[in-house]
Amino acid sequence: MTIDLKPSAETAPPLPLPGPHPAYLVTGHARQSRWLVTCDHASNAVPEPIDPTLGISPQDMARHIAFDIGAKGLAHRLAHRLDAPVIESTFSRLVIDPNRGEDDPTLLMKLYDGTIIPANRHADEAEKQRRLNALHRPYHAAYEALAAQRPDRAICAIHSFTPQLKGRPPRPWQAAVLYSHRDTRLALPLIEGLRAAGILTGDNEPYSGHLDGDSIDRHALQTSRPNVLIEVRNDLIASEDGQIAWADLLAPIIETALRRAGI
Repeated sequence: MTIDLKPSAETAPPLPLPGPHPAYLVTGHARQSRWLVTCDHASNAVPEPIDPTLGISPQDMARHIAFDIGAKGLAHRLAHRLDAPVIESTFSRLVIDPNRGEDDPTLLMKLYDGTIIPANRHADEAEKQRRLNALHRPYHAAYEALAAQRPDRAICAIHSFTPQLKGRPPRPWQAAVLYSHRDTRLALPLIEGLRAAGILTGDNEPYSGHLDGDSIDRHALQTSRPNVLIEVRNDLIASEDGQIAWADLLAPIIETALRRAGI
């Protein structure tokens, strides 16, 4: 089978949503796999009463700084192939980042890849707590409830990365496996499997996979659940065709990595 892994355009409209805004969406509750697929940065939606633009341009709201382009579509297609439930956030990482601990200084980003975020620039502790209570904490409560449904739960987190940050060298990797030194059980066989399939794979590149208080630390490392975090370069999964191709590619490699790990 030939997999088309060529880049596609990086485009996605901003999605400001009016009215009450749920913090998460769960799909496939009844699926039987031990896997739980997660997508922390699925959306660029900005719930009311926050300024739906966050003070930045529509072009910036459509960039990787607001969400992980293509990650939601890939997560859903991969979860379907794994027969796994999937949980996604429904708010932009620029509103509050669900993949950061509550005490992380980048929880409310004020500057990201050259763009100042005016709506966050003067956000005080009360505003931070309001966003935590409305979005961050409900998302993680639902995440933990899903993770705890099975004693043998394994977590697969799906993210995407931009091909190049402003003023930085291009990133050559097609995909990356990020992990903590505290648990390499799934990451190492997964890297081996991806490279054997001809995928240029980053090993904790373009950045380290360990961050105290992030989603994997909170829901996997602290509870000894098998886990892996996969990043795919976002130009490769911006289109539906790319998401389908990568889900088809990743699913058997992920399953093989879990079997090889023997956990």
